[in-house]
Amino acid sequence: MIKRTTTDFGFQDVDSNEKTKLVNDLFKRVANRYDLMNDVMSLGIHRWWKDQFIQRISPKKDEKFIDVAGGTGDIALRLLKKSTPLSNVTVYDINLNMLEEGRARAIDEGVIKGLQWICGTAENLPFPDNAFDVYTIAFGLRNITSKENALKEAFRVLKPEGRFYCLEFSKVKHPLLEKAYSLYSFNIIPKIGALIAKDKAAYQYLVESINRFPTQEELSLMIKEAGFVSVSYQNLTQGIVAIHEGIKDFKEA
Repeated sequence: MIKRTTTDFGFQDVDSNEKTKLVNDLFKRVANRYDLMNDVMSLGIHRWWKDQFIQRISPKKDEKFIDVAGGTGDIALRLLKKSTPLSNVTVYDINLNMLEEGRARAIDEGVIKGLQWICGTAENLPFPDNAFDVYTIAFGLRNITSKENALKEAFRVLKPEGRFYCLEFSKVKHPLLEKAYSLYSFNIIPKIGALIAKDKAAYQYLVESINRFPTQEELSLMIKEAGFVSVSYQNLTQGIVAIHEGIKDFKEA
């Protein structure tokens, strides 16, 4: 008898084989309104979070980046603007619609060179070992079926001394802010999703997935268990989001 495994999809527990399709379908529905929704529901603060993320990464000369769950290219374009003309960013996402939005955006901004757009799952990266200097994932780890396998793949494709960075919603540390944030998330964000993206269910999933995501300490442990060293995190906006980082130790490569 084959043992069926389950994973989280918002507050639901679904078959592990089903989540990938559910997430892909969800982002297909909201792709053309994704960036606008980020601005509206975060009141624009997501731009500052991402700027802090890039500042933390501190892109170095001619590095090779992979941005997983890179979707509309928000992080990739920031990386290119902060690095050198010879740098290269592979934008990798499960959803073709999101990648198409990213390509169109890059063209609109006059960015043609230094970007590759590849579709696939984070748990099975089609790249050789030791291929990239920096692995980034922003607001995407929550949506991956097996976070543990995705982290192991991140470790595998990084070069020795390669750097891992994750920007993700996390757990608010201030009790009063946590209460206000929870009320806003569950009562307002799905309604904004219904109004702007015409998809209340997608943004109900968003707030539920944030609620079920591991704490800062739990995610740090998962990153360590994937093989990374010098693992740390930095809270932004009292822990509404956090930047996690780790290094692939030369000895572990």
